[in-house]
Amino acid sequence: MPSAAASTRVEDAVYRRRGDLIELSHAIHAEPELAFAEHRSCAKTQALVAERGFSVRPVAGLDTAFRADYGSGPLVIGICAEYDALPEIGHACGHNVIAASAVGTALALAEVADDLGLTVVLLGTPAEEEGGGKVLMLEAGVFDDIAATVMLHPGPIDIAAARSLALSEVRIRYTGRESHAAVAPYLGVNAADAVTVAQVAVGLARQQLAPGQMVHGIVTDGGQAANVIPARAELRYTMRATDSESLRALETRMSGCFAAGAVATGCEHVVAETAPAYAELAPDAWLSETLRTEMTRLGRNPLPTELEASLPLGSTDMGNVTQVMPGIHPVIGVDSAGASIHQPEFAAAAASPSADIAVVEGAVMLARTVVALAESAEQRDRVLERQYRRAS
Repeated sequence: MPSAAASTRVEDAVYRRRGDLIELSHAIHAEPELAFAEHRSCAKTQALVAERGFSVRPVAGLDTAFRADYGSGPLVIGICAEYDALPEIGHACGHNVIAASAVGTALALAEVADDLGLTVVLLGTPAEEEGGGKVLMLEAGVFDDIAATVMLHPGPIDIAAARSLALSEVRIRYTGRESHAAVAPYLGVNAADAVTVAQVAVGLARQQLAPGQMVHGIVTDGGQAANVIPARAELRYTMRATDSESLRALETRMSGCFAAGAVATGCEHVVAETAPAYAELAPDAWLSETLRTEMTRLGRNPLPTELEASLPLGSTDMGNVTQVMPGIHPVIGVDSAGASIHQPEFAAAAASPSADIAVVEGAVMLARTVVALAESAEQRDRVLERQYRRAS
C-alpha cells in the first residue's frame, strides 16, 4: 500500500483539479475526431499538463502523438491518454474518459515526483480504434526509457486485470475484368463473385475455428453499376484470437478463404494489412492487484479474479505495450443502462455523471497505484531491472 502522506497528496491533487478534468472530458467528448486526425483533442489533452510545467513535444512523426515529461527521477512511469473516436457514433468507447483520467493521474503524480524519484510521462497515443498509435510509438522508441505504463478504460463493469484479444486487420482486393452484364457477361471476370465465394468460405470455416478465435468483416467495394460485371471489389476483415500465436494460425486459415474467391472466379487478389497487429494484454500481476485494492477502497466491486481471463474486452494496442514492459489497462465501470462499448448509448454514458466520477476515481486509483510502486523497494527494483534489460 502507498504511504499515507504520498497517497493522500495525490488523491487530494486529483480532487483539486476535479472541475478541470471533467471539463476536459466533456470538451473531448463534444468534438469527436477519428484516428490520426485528433488535432483538437490532442491539444486539449496537452493543455493542463503544459500549464503545470510538463515539457511537451511531438513524437514518432505523428501529428497527434505527444510525450509530456515532468521530473527527473530514475523511475520513469508512462500514463497513456487515448482520444480518438469512432465513425458516426463518436466517443462510444469513452476515450474522453481515458484522456481526462490520464491527465489527472499525471498532474497528481507531479506533486510527488521529486519526493518519490519519479519522472512522470503523459503519452498522447492516437489511433487506438484504428491504426495502432502505441505500436508505432513503441517502434519509434518513445517507450524505451519507461519502466512501467498505466492507463484505464471505461466500460459497463469494473475489471482490475482486464484482458484483450490479439488482433489483425486486412484489406482484400480482387481484380477481374469489366463487361456488359447482359450483352457479354462471359467476357467478364466478376470480382464481386470472388467476394461472395470468400465470404462463404469464411462462414463455413467458423465451425472449425479454435476457441477464442473470431473473424468479422465488411464489403467496402462491390461494384458501381448493376449492368457492369465489376472488375474490382474489396473486403475488410478483422481477425482476433486469445493470443498472438493463435492469431497467426487464424491468419493462415483465413488466407486460404480469401484465395478461394480468386481461384473460383479467375480474379487476382492482394491481401494487405491495414494497421499493425495488436497483441493481447498481459497485465502486470502486482500492479493489477494493487489497483484492485484501490477499486475496493473506493467502494467499487471489481470482477472476481477467476472470471477476468474468460471475459476479454475487444482488442487494444496497449497489449503491445504490456508485452514489453509491466503495465495495466483496467476497466472502470460507468453506468450505461446495459449498453456496451461501441454502442450509441455508451457514447451518451461517456459524458454522464457516472463517467465524470470515473474520470476522477480512475485518476485517483492510477496515481495511488504508481505511488505504491515507487515506494516498494522490491517492486521498484523489479520494474527498473526489466527496463534496464530491455534497454541493453
